[in-house]
Amino acid sequence: MRTDDFWAVIASATADRPGSPADVADRAVAQLAGRDPAEIAAWGRHLDKVMAASGTDDLWAAAYLINGGCAEDGFDSFRGWLVASGREVVAGAVRNPDSLADLPAVRAAASTGAVFEAEEVLTIAAEAYRQAAGSELPTSDVARSRPDPAMLWDFDDEDEMRRRLPRLAELFLAPPD
Repeated sequence: MRTDDFWAVIASATADRPGSPADVADRAVAQLAGRDPAEIAAWGRHLDKVMAASGTDDLWAAAYLINGGCAEDGFDSFRGWLVASGREVVAGAVRNPDSLADLPAVRAAASTGAVFEAEEVLTIAAEAYRQAAGSELPTSDVARSRPDPAMLWDFDDEDEMRRRLPRLAELFLAPPD
């Protein structure tokens, strides 16, 4: 599956129909379930590639800061939310996690405490495959990676957070003494 084809499913699921990531996931499942199971599996492998490319420690730190903490599964769900937000958001966040400070929803979360997670986006291919083929999605040969938690820098180190993610730290951390 081509990258453009993968993102076309997400774009179509969000076009002219704002909604929650769960809504995006439901619409994407509906689109994919009508396709050949091999194409659905290819879409799932592409999602795994997006997850692998976005599995960086600085992006995890951004999720930790924005969501007020973020364990391993929470980081996966945060990246599911990114995928539901679209290609440009994912690309920008992978290039520069601090760019998430530009998103109105993230800026608002600094006051509201909103948490950004969308585990259902991570199961789009599995659910569509189940509907189309009546069986479980074959295991992907692409690992959905994330950094080893033991090797992460200390996300509770506010000075380091300010150095690495200055714009997000300005939104989510109290001013330094």
